[in-house]
Amino acid sequence: MNNPKQSADRRSFLKSAASLGATGALGSVLPASVLARNPSLHPPDPAKGHVFLSEPYLQYAGPGAMTVMWIANLPSYSWVEYGENESLGKKAHSVTDGLIDAYNRINKITLNGLKPGTTYKYRVYSKEITEFKPYKLTYGNTIDSGLLSFTTPNEQADTVSCLVLNDVHDRPDTITHLLSLKGNDPFDFVFLNGDLFDYQTNEQQLIDHLLVPCSAGFAKEKPFLFVRGNHETRGKYRGEIHQYFTNPQNKHYYSYTWGPVHFTVIDTGEDKPDSEPVYAGIVDFDAYREEQARWVDQVMQSAAYKKAKFRVVFMHIPTHHHNNWHGPMHCQKLFTPLFNKHKVDLCISGHTHRYGVHEPVASQHNYPIIIGGGSRDGSRTLIKLKADRKDLNLSMLLDDGKEVGRYHLTAKR
Repeated sequence: MNNPKQSADRRSFLKSAASLGATGALGSVLPASVLARNPSLHPPDPAKGHVFLSEPYLQYAGPGAMTVMWIANLPSYSWVEYGENESLGKKAHSVTDGLIDAYNRINKITLNGLKPGTTYKYRVYSKEITEFKPYKLTYGNTIDSGLLSFTTPNEQADTVSCLVLNDVHDRPDTITHLLSLKGNDPFDFVFLNGDLFDYQTNEQQLIDHLLVPCSAGFAKEKPFLFVRGNHETRGKYRGEIHQYFTNPQNKHYYSYTWGPVHFTVIDTGEDKPDSEPVYAGIVDFDAYREEQARWVDQVMQSAAYKKAKFRVVFMHIPTHHHNNWHGPMHCQKLFTPLFNKHKVDLCISGHTHRYGVHEPVASQHNYPIIIGGGSRDGSRTLIKLKADRKDLNLSMLLDDGKEVGRYHLTAKR
């Protein structure tokens, strides 16, 4: 006999899935053309039982690795089969302290030992666990994603290109629309530079407003990297969002090298003082930013940073050209001296909802600051960055496709 709590949970999941009818959340955030190309994105039929709540989405894990993530609606044992051709031949699952991760729904499986610059085929599986007793485990149906593919990063490549989005603020149609502006230019990854949401409410919000449009648009084949903005630190689900992403070094702040560019990613925290009544005494971002400043100083003295042709920083709140609130001013105080000292080439931010290209200013910031636009129609931007070992080029497109910013750098080292 099924455990009553498991049955109740299952009914709850199915009820949630059923609430996303054809005219519900999934149907409203993606155009018909995207749904036609991705039939598995249609709202699940509760009668089918075990389903994926999100299709696979890739996360960059580091050299020679790729992390595959997805969400099932019922507790399962999940794995990835992969290989260099359609026969696959290799299997990976997640293991923690000798236990294979199972009876879970959020799946985060890292494929290690991959060849750089190589195309791999893969398929994800989730096998429902209908009963989990101490000495008896019963499986139900198995679902799979179908055959997918990705190309591994080549950290030693001569070129790298990426797309940058920021300040989407719970408008998933913005992700779909801005991605449509990229044209035919290839890209290696997408960087999500904070404030993808207004605040964190629940898992369904993460699925509907981010994972679905990203998987439909690119994330089954190309990874995205994510950093929190100040709005991701708000709401009752703020402490849970880390379960849905994997960054290099497994932190909200991190660094990585891809081709000729070294990227430093800073989690800038909230924009108001920690003592602000609205935070109710449960934030400590001043100390957190100070911790990151010490880390940034170390990273920027590393061999990987020093030998890179270009040094780019991603951070949601810019160090300058902001509203002078506490958080931005604290970022300016902590990070500007480090960026000047270590000769950062470019800083890409968001937050202000005013797109702009800001040249270096003597005695202030010795590096250019690019700020992406906001969430309203007519202010949304897509940033395209491409670099080789001689040049770095950045182009910023408004949501009507017009170029509203451009920057070029020549390698100095």
